[in-house]
Amino acid sequence: MSFTPQRRFWSRAAARREAGGFAVALDARPLRTPAGATLRLPAEPLAAAIAAEWDALESEIDPRRLPLTRLANSAIDRVAPQRAAVVAQIAGYGGTDLVCYRAEGPAALAERQAASWDPWLHWAGHSLGAPLFATRGVMPERQPATSLAALAAAVAAEEAFGLVALHDLVALSGSLVLGLAVRHRALDPAEAWTLSRLDETWQTEQWGLDSEAERAAEASRGDFLAAARFSALLAGGAQATRPPRDA
Repeated sequence: MSFTPQRRFWSRAAARREAGGFAVALDARPLRTPAGATLRLPAEPLAAAIAAEWDALESEIDPRRLPLTRLANSAIDRVAPQRAAVVAQIAGYGGTDLVCYRAEGPAALAERQAASWDPWLHWAGHSLGAPLFATRGVMPERQPATSLAALAAAVAAEEAFGLVALHDLVALSGSLVLGLAVRHRALDPAEAWTLSRLDETWQTEQWGLDSEAERAAEASRGDFLAAARFSALLAGGAQATRPPRDA
């Protein structure tokens, strides 16, 4: 069965304040989620950015050009109704965080990992009260229960819209620490993505590019940066303020 894209039917998309937050209207018609709920947003900058997404569409509704809308839909239709399960899923990354697992060799890779990731383990310890241990190899490292509880508390502090952004930041990077650093505006999103790809970058340097893998990685990078932008818009569009390297 072929799919016929829906054509643009509105002249202008605009954000508007209403009871309980902000909405987006296509002319006089309010945007709704796939489940039929009103797309009600907690922050005006996010509502304005979603309106801009819809205004930028030319002749057809292309979901690939609506990443902020997709995340907002997910927050309302999927995350809010099962918030506890989403919190548990995200917090679960803390026990096997990417930045805790270092290569047994070569030494140059292990040194690069330490130089790149240790500052963010320090940040987690100082800023979140969640010191974590680094280990070499792939065998699981048991992390302190108090640290895992602190990470879970940081996740649980998020409302549905923050959770949907954090979910993608964590799942795409493989790191709860890096995801929380972006969400807390402590780490630039582009740098966070680069940090999460350190092992893959090393392999590329040794063996060359895999074009198919690069295309997949670039798509994931786009989704990661969209989640980071969504997160920043929730906070009023604030930019990351990176802590010192020895924080």
